[in-house]
Amino acid sequence: MPGQGWRDDPEREQVVTEERVKPKKPRMYLVVLLNDDYTPMEFVVWVLRVVFHKPQDEATRLMLQVHNHGRGVCGTFTYDVARSKAAQVETLARKHEHPLQARLEVVETE
Repeated sequence: MPGQGWRDDPEREQVVTEERVKPKKPRMYLVVLLNDDYTPMEFVVWVLRVVFHKPQDEATRLMLQVHNHGRGVCGTFTYDVARSKAAQVETLARKHEHPLQARLEVVETE
């Protein structure tokens, strides 16, 4: 019916469609401890327990992997968390005068 005000407004009759965008999963990163000849094994276990919340037996197993194979994966995290954990490891190592290093590696996805 003409003269109905807002009902005559052609812009009000447009159908609005919303495009749904599926968010991408964040890229994941490994935090890897590197072996050195100076950091005590007990310190590495302690770091694994404090920073990565590993139980004693898992921390010991991982420390031995780092010692015997030159490296060990501590966990898989988003970039910000991985970077923070690696920085915590290196901060604790420097504070206790050890050369322990942690590196980030990108998890390759298909």
